[in-house]
Amino acid sequence: MLSAIARIMLTASAIAPIAFTYAWVAYTQDEKTVAVVALLSGATAVAACIMVLRSAQKNLERMSFKPKSIEAADRENIGFMVLYLLPLFTDKINTLNWALWVPTVLVFSVITAFGYSYHFNPLLGIIGWHFYKVESDEGVTYVVITRKHLRAASQVLTVGQLTEYILIDLEGR
Repeated sequence: MLSAIARIMLTASAIAPIAFTYAWVAYTQDEKTVAVVALLSGATAVAACIMVLRSAQKNLERMSFKPKSIEAADRENIGFMVLYLLPLFTDKINTLNWALWVPTVLVFSVITAFGYSYHFNPLLGIIGWHFYKVESDEGVTYVVITRKHLRAASQVLTVGQLTEYILIDLEGR
């Protein structure tokens, strides 16, 4: 189980669009250095998350899992979308109140990582990863990260335990 690393990488990649939005705002205001730093920060977070997921698929212990029920888990996106768009409402990048923005993003990140709510990740969704809430026969709800489209609970999955409540499909597509 890669619990801490996986949680950090999933959270970092989930909030990476904030960096991309800041990069756009900075670029349009001719703050090229800020734009490049923000762009590279977001891209690094997404790349690191993908590397963790790929490593997990190769190295985690395999186990069979037959879900009792399946539900798409990436629909809970309003909070993330608002956070992604907030930088667009700034007047000037150099007049941003960083003393307010940095703690806000940090608090949001901590709540996301430790509150088990990081299963909305639009950037991973764009590159083909899907998030599903699945219930085990014991009544425990997990999030399964997979590149497959899960359509039936009768499907037996080969998974690895990424974190306490996140499983990753080890069969790929």
